[in-house]
Amino acid sequence: MLNYAGTPPLAAMAETDSRELIAAELRSLIARIEISMRLIDAAMEPEDDRAVVSADLGSTEIVVLDDVTPRYATASAALNACRAELGQALQNLSESVNPA
Repeated sequence: MLNYAGTPPLAAMAETDSRELIAAELRSLIARIEISMRLIDAAMEPEDDRAVVSADLGSTEIVVLDDVTPRYATASAALNACRAELGQALQNLSESVNPA
């Protein structure tokens, strides 16, 4: 986790510097969200793979009790929405630098 204790307030920084700092932070947050989404996807995959392996071994009964996937799917959807909003914030910040 980043330590902002020694970071000067944005108000004391040049406008360009503060925009660049904000943009860098937004990109960092987007990257962290993407990592979290990949971790969720990876956590959900083994459950599917085990059911397939069990079926391939000739098992006649397959019971999959999966109460975790809905929570993973909900978390993934929330992260996806957050990523989209951060992307929009980054785009708006960029547009404020280059007005149309």
